[in-house]
Amino acid sequence: MKTLISIVTMLFFLSLSYLSFAQIDLEKKITKKVIKKVDKEVDKTIDKALDETEDAIKKDGSDNKGEEGQQNETNDEKKSDQVSQDDQSKKELKAWSKYDFVAGDKIIFEDNLEKERHGEFPSKWDLKSGNAEIVKFGEDNVIGFVKNKTEIIPLMKTADYLPEIFTIEFDIYFYQKYNEAYYLKLKNQTQIDIRTNKVSMGKFEGEPGASSKAPAWHHIALSFNQRALKVYFDQTRVLNIPRLEKKPTEADFSALSHGSAKGDPAMIRNIRIAEGGVELYDRLLTDGKIVTRGIHFDIGKSTLKPESMGVINEIANLMKKHTDIKLRIEGHTDSDGDEAFNLKLSEDRSAAVKDALVGSEIDASRLETKGWGESKPLDDNSSSEGKANNRRVEFVKT
Repeated sequence: MKTLISIVTMLFFLSLSYLSFAQIDLEKKITKKVIKKVDKEVDKTIDKALDETEDAIKKDGSDNKGEEGQQNETNDEKKSDQVSQDDQSKKELKAWSKYDFVAGDKIIFEDNLEKERHGEFPSKWDLKSGNAEIVKFGEDNVIGFVKNKTEIIPLMKTADYLPEIFTIEFDIYFYQKYNEAYYLKLKNQTQIDIRTNKVSMGKFEGEPGASSKAPAWHHIALSFNQRALKVYFDQTRVLNIPRLEKKPTEADFSALSHGSAKGDPAMIRNIRIAEGGVELYDRLLTDGKIVTRGIHFDIGKSTLKPESMGVINEIANLMKKHTDIKLRIEGHTDSDGDEAFNLKLSEDRSAAVKDALVGSEIDASRLETKGWGESKPLDDNSSSEGKANNRRVEFVKT
């Protein structure tokens, strides 16, 4: 600063060398002005530095607040999504409140396609005609009928494997833009033709009801009891045939697949065949418990699938009819995954079943819950069928 004052003063005096006494007085004024100007510039520099620092602090705080806000927003969105999912799940369960299908006691064929390789023919099936392969749809493996009128059959150890009482369940997909149909051919019987607007078996016909026109998966369930046959399309019973002349002995699956050339093959998944059993109340009286395998959940979650309402509705009706009955709901898993996770999962699932029963007007004081995880298997966990038999919900009389 002193150097700057000296230079300015010297230049000024060189240019005004003819002045005398007034020059000294002017020098003082110039010095003061220069100092004042320099101080002003220094103050501006300091102020600028302080402003930049303050802005940086504010920005950092704003960013932190933004991250926190974003986190809060994310959490809020997750909560909102969860609430929406829960609401949607409740609506679906309510829509299935009249569903009365109950799956058989023992799984004799199960294929969830979890470990299959894409592009390969499904390993638990045989091919009668056409071409089928494992395809990825969303997050799931499904069987795609990649050629029109493809027909596949389950690989079973014996022929004529369907017992006197059995159930069959599977999911099918409708794109709602092709001529679409799925066929379940029962040996010794006319095949069942399944479309979005009609289900038929020979002279018998039924309508699924007000089904959505949007592309979607649909659940098909069939029960046979010695001579009587019932068929369900989602929550609607579409066929109720009191007498078949001959007992079905095998089941083949096929489909129209006109969309396969455009990358939209007919698709099927979650195929399950089970041997039937005794009425629920009779089981409770005889065994002191009811073992069910018709209550299903999303993989690794405690979210009930709508088709579970068949069993839950039957249990609710039983408890309404016999008001002295109290039950403990016990959840069981297979051995896949972590043991601690399976234990917690089974507890959550038994609680979800209790909630559904309470929603069906059963007093919560009549219900207890217990989760056993994988600790009490009833079958070998080395096969799909064994795992399916171990994944169960039991209702134990208390």
